Parts: sequence; structure tokens; C-alpha cells
Amino acid sequence: MSRTPHVLPPRWATWLLARWSHPDTREELQGDMFEMYSYWLESLGKRAADRRYALAAIRLMRPFARSKRANDYSETYSFSPAMIQNYFKIAFRNLLKSKTFSAINVLGLALGMACSLMIMLWIRDERAVDAFHANKDQLYRIYMREYFSGKVQGVIWTPGPLADELKKSVPEIEMSTPYSWTIPQTFSVGNKINKQATNWVSGDFFKMFSYKLLQGTPAGALHDKSNIAISRNMAEAFFGSPEAAMGKAIRYDNRKEMTVSAVFENVGPNSSLQFDCLMTWEAYVDDNNWAMHWGNTDPLTFFKLRKDADPAKVEAKMLHLLDKTDRDGDKPYKTQLAMQPFHEYYLNSTIKEAKMDGGRIEYVQLFSFVAVFILLIACINFMNLATARSSRRAKEVGVRKVVGAMRSMLAGQFMGEAFLISVLSVVLAVMLVALLLPAFNSLTSKQMTLPFSEPMFWGAIAGLLVVTGLLAGSYPALFLSSLNPVRILKGALKFDSSSVWVRQGLVVFQFGLSVILIVGMIIIYKQVGFVQNKNLGFDRENLVYFPIEGELFKKFNLLQEQLTQVAGVKQVSHMTANPASNGNGTDGITWPGSDPSAPVRFTPVGIGYNFTKTMNLKMTDGRDFSKDFPTDSSGVIVNETAVKVMGLKDPVGREMKWGNSKVRIVGVLKDFHFQSLHTAIRPLIAYLGAREPQGSVIVRIQAGKTPETLAAIERICRKLNPNVPFTYSFTDQEYARQYQSEQIVGKLAGYFAFLAIFISCLGLFGLAAFTAEQRTKEIGVRKVLGASVTGIVGLLSKDFLKLVVMAIVLASPVAWYIMKQWLQGFAYQIDIEWWMFALAGVIAVLIAVFTISFQSIKAAMVNPVRSLRSE
Repeated sequence: MSRTPHVLPPRWATWLLARWSHPDTREELQGDMFEMYSYWLESLGKRAADRRYALAAIRLMRPFARSKRANDYSETYSFSPAMIQNYFKIAFRNLLKSKTFSAINVLGLALGMACSLMIMLWIRDERAVDAFHANKDQLYRIYMREYFSGKVQGVIWTPGPLADELKKSVPEIEMSTPYSWTIPQTFSVGNKINKQATNWVSGDFFKMFSYKLLQGTPAGALHDKSNIAISRNMAEAFFGSPEAAMGKAIRYDNRKEMTVSAVFENVGPNSSLQFDCLMTWEAYVDDNNWAMHWGNTDPLTFFKLRKDADPAKVEAKMLHLLDKTDRDGDKPYKTQLAMQPFHEYYLNSTIKEAKMDGGRIEYVQLFSFVAVFILLIACINFMNLATARSSRRAKEVGVRKVVGAMRSMLAGQFMGEAFLISVLSVVLAVMLVALLLPAFNSLTSKQMTLPFSEPMFWGAIAGLLVVTGLLAGSYPALFLSSLNPVRILKGALKFDSSSVWVRQGLVVFQFGLSVILIVGMIIIYKQVGFVQNKNLGFDRENLVYFPIEGELFKKFNLLQEQLTQVAGVKQVSHMTANPASNGNGTDGITWPGSDPSAPVRFTPVGIGYNFTKTMNLKMTDGRDFSKDFPTDSSGVIVNETAVKVMGLKDPVGREMKWGNSKVRIVGVLKDFHFQSLHTAIRPLIAYLGAREPQGSVIVRIQAGKTPETLAAIERICRKLNPNVPFTYSFTDQEYARQYQSEQIVGKLAGYFAFLAIFISCLGLFGLAAFTAEQRTKEIGVRKVLGASVTGIVGLLSKDFLKLVVMAIVLASPVAWYIMKQWLQGFAYQIDIEWWMFALAGVIAVLIAVFTISFQSIKAAMVNPVRSLRSE
């Protein structure tokens, strides 16, 4: 019945309809209105037709038409259960329709989530250390700050009497305890002999800390200096059970009978204090009376505050507590006390500028950033792949919009699809973590498990799901829902420069993070290799040491004589410290011309004859200690650093004052490292300790004869010292153990770098697929005109390689800064060289080229007839 009316409707109503109607439906609406006007004109007359036309035009104006339509959709379309079911049905169809893209999406997100989950578990485990103590917010540790010559240095070891003095001088302190060095000690019950990690504490220890007692009470566990508290393992090893151990005698160091007064549960890995048994501080002082002198430092000191105490006021009270002890006396420096919350002790154990700042917390922060970066890279990968497939979804968007779908509903649909993929990825990620967690535990020396029974874990999973779904799905949802249906259905889908820049920027960001991780892996690997292979100034290969204990103190000369007769032993000596680490210090040394206002802290060590030969050290001046010179009992040997600090030109023969005694320099040692390379070489002063050997026996073994020589050494020690088990250590292994954290970080950086570059390549694959899809006809035309496959591959690849090169350029300065800060923790470090960045760049470029070439060759090999027929 449609016909064009000879009489036109009111112009103002037609203008109003054209001006205020929705642009997407304007043309269709005007046609329908003209048809209705013709009907009304023929059946009702012009006046009635004009009136109806005008009223209909007003009703169809925005916002009236939009408001009504929105309300209708919100009730019958947007929130319809059938429509929601349809959304899921379409989402699953799209997943199954594009299996490759779906698999890449799910795998990329799953890998990112799995990496983040494992790092979250590691961070959770690190932060859980010492968190189990019921009074953790009231527990603190003491450290000291020494001020001299405008400088300040921090010391964690404290005077032995300090724990008791704190309770006397500061009313807010309820309890306190010293905590000695952990020393393996020998214990025996009948024929059972074993070594246990031993510490000495006060009777307040079990009242302060929440270590579970299986037998005994916190108040009675260490009330007498003949008491000992032992672990479950120790009780079962010596007595069969914790119950059987109570009240029984156990022999300590083959010289003292101790009574078991408590049995505690084995100390778990969530405790920074590790011990097998505890004895009283009074028992320690009986054997080491020097530990109660204010001028000496030995134990750590812990204390517990009252609940109502103000930590700031308490620290102010104890600041000058040492002044009344005359600890510093007339010395040119003053010592002040400071306190640190005990639960921060594990993560913040490094002293920087006389403050507890840094340590394992730096790795916690580092891996937190890595977890975020890896997850972000995975989400960016999802965005790129989603937009790469946008042309395939464009017609669907156009049709939905034409039939009335609003942008918010389309965005919700695509966000729902993103959350569906995120759910699948989370499930796969949890499975991957469960599979890889044993290997991750082995790498990090942890005992982590997936805490399925903890609500916090599921909260973290839900949070990860929401964050990932929003990050990954937001941009594709907004992008696809914004497409113009008219342009889509006309086949004129083009993407503006802003959307192209966004995708390219995401790829640059991805590869930038990957390059930072690759550079970090290279530098950490080189630094760890440097410290492990650096010439320490002595030969640590085939160098074995074991403690002088039990009967070996009295029989040392006989021990040394018998060891030298073993075929595989080259040299034997002893020292008062550990060859792999010596952190002792003394500042009581002066010399003619020394500045009393600027004391120098020397590292003292007692050594035996043949020490320099056994260690393969070099003398730069003077001589070694010798039995031919009886006066060597008052002689000392210093290192080159000590000579420089003292400013002596001809040091040999010069006298020094060590406390109240005069000593004379007999030789100068070439500098060697007696601590880790985190610390610079300090001034060393060695004295002859042959008359009272203590510390460690050092044995140089011939290369290739290690097993039989160690067996012979063990037989000799067991014969001379039958009541003490023989234990030994290799110097090179102990030295390497000092860099265990760096080794773990280096390996993790390598794995994370590989994971980041792999996920980034998935994103690059998506962008290459998107570009090839957009240029299908161009590729077809070029092939028809004679372009080769190589030329087309080069054409498609060059733009992507520009992005990778840009990422390398932008990421290199950031990587340099981050790794420069990390290297500051080493006194001796490698130089950051250009080739490290070049190598990282080459790795990134090669992987990118391989990824791009795969998609480019695939596009270039397509039959041009199919490309040109694609419409």
C-alpha cells in the first residue's frame, strides 16, 4: 500500500524527526513515517493526518524514544535469563570455533596466573616467618649504633649483661633474654652420641616466644643452669619419646651432666631462630666468663614489652643506657641502643647506615613486582589476541546493534567471555601450580603447599580472577562494542590510528618487561659466577676444616703429628675462626701516629704454625710465624689493608699496642678475602695461637685423594676423640653457600624471563595475525603482481621488529638502573657492559623474528585467488 503522498506532512515535524531521532535508525524511521502519513491522509484527511504525524514525531524524538527503548530492553532483553543463557552459548561457540586462538588465550593467562600464584605462595611463606608468636607485637630485638669521627656503624651482637640490665633500667620491659651463637655441640646418652645445634638463653625464653612445649612448662623449662630443653627429634633419638626424656640425664661435651627439663616441638621453617636444644645463659657464662664483660659483644638480645608500653618512649629511655656501664670508657666513640620489632628481624636483617633496612625484604618486593608484571604481560597478550580477531566478530556486533542491542549490553557480553576464559585459566593455573610446586620448593628450599583449606587462599583466587578478567577483557569489550554497525555491514571496517597505537604500545610494553628480565638474568648470572670464581687470595680448593673440640684441645700436637703422616695430607694448621667467614672485630689497637679520635676496627684471628702454607697465602713483607723465633708469641702478622689504614711505610718490626699489651709486626700478608664479597676486605691482625689451639683444624688435601684422605682423618679423630662424632666442611662449599640467595634469584630470573618472553610472543603472534588479516587483499594483489614470499614476509615483519627494537631501547636504561642498585649490595662487583644489553636484545629479536615469520609465511603462502575473493 506504500505510495508517495502528493501532499507533504508538516515541515517542522519532519525537521524535528530528522534532527532528534537516532542516527542509526533515522532513514528507516522516516520511510515508515511517510508510509503512515499516506495511510492517514487517505483514510482520515489532511488535518487528522498532520495531527497524528506531528504527535508521532514528538513521541519518537530522543530522549523519549531512547528512554522507552532502554526501559523495555532492561526488563525484557538485558536481564532476561534466556539472553544470559544465550551469552554463554555464544561464548562457548566462539571458544570452540577458534580453537587455536582460544588455546593461546587460556594458556597465556594460565601461565601468567600460575607464575603469580607461585610467587604469592613464596611471599606468603616469607612473611609467615615468626608470625606464629602470640606476643609478636610486643617482641623486639636490640642492636647497637657506634658513633665516632662523624661516622656511625651498626652492630647486631650485644654485650652479655644487657638482657638483665634492660629489665632493671626500663620498667616497660617485662622479659628479656640473650640468644647466643648457634654452635653444634656433642651430646651422649650411653652409646648414643650425636651433635645438635645448641643455643644458650635465659629462663624467660619460653615465656616470651610461642614454641610449643610437649613436656615441661615455660616457667620451669630453664630455671636451673643444669637444665636443658631438647626438641622432639632429639628426645626420640636419645630416649625414644618426649615423655621418656623428661628428668633424664644427658652428657654434654663429655664433661657435664645435664637434666632434661622440657621437650619442645621441632622448630619449623617458619621460625628465624633454629635450634635443637637450649641451655641457660648462666651455663654459658660458666664456660665463657668474658661474655659478661660490657666491652665484649656476643649474643643477640631480645625483649618483650608490656601491652600498654609505647615503643618510641622505650627506645628513648634505652638510648643512652650503656653510658652508665662504662662500656665505652675513655674511648673516642659512644654506643647507643636501638630496637627493631622481632617479626621484622627475618626480612630486615641488613644494617644500612646504622639502621635495620633491607635483606630478604628486597627479594620479596622484587618478586612482587615480577608477579604483577608477568600477569600484566599475560593480560596484554589477551587484549592483542582479542582485537586481532575483532574483524571476525565485527559483523556479529553490527547485526546485534541493528536489531537493538545497546553498547552496554555488548560490552557486558564481551566482558563475560573474558571472565569465562579467566575461569578456565584459573583452573588450569591451579593445576600447573600443583604440578610444579615440588620443583619450585626444591629450587627455593621451601616446604610450601597449596592451602586449599584456607578461606584467604580462595579469596586470593577470586581476586586474581576478577583482576585478570577486568584487565584482560576491558579494552576488547569497549573496543568491540564501539564499532559502527553501518560501516561494519557495508564492509568498511577500518581501525583508526589510536587503536593501532594502543596495540603497538602494548607490544612494546610487553617486550620491554621481557628485556628487563633477560638483562637481569644475565647480570645476576655473571655476578654470582664472579664471586664464586674470584681469586680470594688463598686456594679454597681441597681445603677441609673441622672443629677442635672434646679431647682434641689437649691432644692437638699429637693430632697434628698424626695428620701430617697421612699420605694425602699436604699441610695442617689451625685458626680460631672459619676459613670461609670471619666476622670478629676489635678496636683496641693503637700505633705511633694513630689518631685516637678515629679508631680502626681490626679483624683478629689466632693462627698456628704453617697457616700461610696451608691456606696458600702470600707474604709481601717479613716472614711467617716460626718455632725458631720464641718471641713470636708477642708478634703479629697484618694484611696489606691494615698497613694502608695505619699509613706505615716499613711496617715490619714496628710496635703496636693491643689493649695493655705491646706487640710487634713480623710480617705482612697479601690481602685475601676472609668474608663474603658483600663486604670489603677489612684490616686483619693475626696472632700466634699455637699454645691454646681452638676453633678449627685446617687440612690441605692432595687433589684426587679426597675420599681416602678423609677416611684416614676420621679414623685418627675417632681414636683421639672417641666421644665426639667427626664432622668436617669443605671451604669452597661453605663459601658458595654464602651466595645461595643470589643463586636462587638468578635461576628464578631466568625462568621468569623465559616465561615473560614466551607470553609476549603470544601477544606478538596475535598482532601479526591481526595485521595479516587486515592486509589479506593487499597480499593477494602483491602476489598477483609478482611479489615473492620473502618480500611479503619482510613487508609484514619490519613493522613488528621496529616495535621490538623500540622496546629494547626503552627498557635498557631501566634495566641498567635496577641492576646497578642490586649490585650495590656487593663490595666487589662486575661492570655492567654494553654486550649484556646487546645479548638481551638479540635474544628478544630472534624470538620475535621466529614468531612473526611463522604467521607472515602462513599469510604469504595463501593462494591470491582466495585472498581476492574473500568478500
